[in-house]
Amino acid sequence: MAHLTYSREEIAKRGHDLYEILRSQVELAPNIGKIIAIDVVTGEYEIDDNILVVSDRLKARLQDAEMWAERIGFNAVYSVGGVLSRT
Repeated sequence: MAHLTYSREEIAKRGHDLYEILRSQVELAPNIGKIIAIDVVTGEYEIDDNILVVSDRLKARLQDAEMWAERIGFNAVYSVGGVLSRT
């Protein structure tokens, strides 16, 4: 495993901040509910229905990607015993 550039907390903050920048580009009807994986170093991203597929696709392009994932248009990627809320 490659050395991380950022701590987990920094990855979360950068990932969320990058998503806010990308929000208007990716929160389109065909993408709502899909997963976006963002490399927090470069800002490059992939979108897919499946978190493993999207992560693998981004890793194939950027071997050392430090990823942040979000469900497009929702407040969480998964919900256990709760409800996903639209943002």
